[in-house]
Amino acid sequence: MEHITDYSDPRLDVYARLTEPQLRTKYEPDMGLFIAESPMVIERALDAGYVPESVLTCEEALAGHGRDVTERIQKEYPEVPVYIGSDEALGPIRGYQLTRGVLCAMKRHALPDAESMLRNNRRVTLLYDVENPSNVGSIFRSAAAMFVDAVLLTPDCADPLYRRAARVSVGTVFSIPWTYAGSRDNTDKTCDTGNDHKPAGSDGSGHYGNNDVINLLRSNGYTTLAMALSDDSVSVSDKLLKEYDKIAIIMGNEGYGLPKQVIDECDHTVKIPMAHGVDSLNVAAASAVAFWELSK
Repeated sequence: MEHITDYSDPRLDVYARLTEPQLRTKYEPDMGLFIAESPMVIERALDAGYVPESVLTCEEALAGHGRDVTERIQKEYPEVPVYIGSDEALGPIRGYQLTRGVLCAMKRHALPDAESMLRNNRRVTLLYDVENPSNVGSIFRSAAAMFVDAVLLTPDCADPLYRRAARVSVGTVFSIPWTYAGSRDNTDKTCDTGNDHKPAGSDGSGHYGNNDVINLLRSNGYTTLAMALSDDSVSVSDKLLKEYDKIAIIMGNEGYGLPKQVIDECDHTVKIPMAHGVDSLNVAAASAVAFWELSK
């Protein structure tokens, strides 16, 4: 264990001064790092085989809820430093009070190939430009709880391993398979996620075109269901949707939903019937309803 008393200590850089996109690239050609926060999230990452780089905690956490996970890391990875910060050193770190006193820098895994992931599952969801990390985390939590086998994301989605996404997911981002497919959308966005993903694609250029993602799903036997409002939308409870062996549930951006060309490419457009003049739900809430109804 190493004590840190000064916020400017360089050992705090990965926790206090590097942005999350910077953590992704700082250690290339390795896979980069991410920060797991709170004992439960760290435990689930360890269970999934993620390797710690360092731990940041405080005396109070070591005497309470952070003790077990810290002792586990010391036992399984005795070479990994455990930094114990003073109040003066940890106070300026944004959001530290939300972490229950423990942060862990961890090494990323290589992501699975999209096609092999699809081949081995039956019920998946495609997140199309879902930009808010909290929404991504909530969708992962619902997907893991409600029988979704895997998650695909287009590159403009928020990174599931961002601190807020992993925390909101309660660590389920580590327990459900996921990967990227698609190409960047170059249209103007109000939210810059800072992602720099380089998904492998079928055209040799390193990218699947976003319409090619729909073809990728179909070529692996999936019936594609676009969650959107249109004149020909069917209810999410329609018995027809329960007859398909493999389905892909496609969720759109928080502001503009799914592009028309994506909806047109899908086999069905699906809606959640609502009352009191409400026309839509937040994408995270809508995903939970859709996953549950389509799991029956």
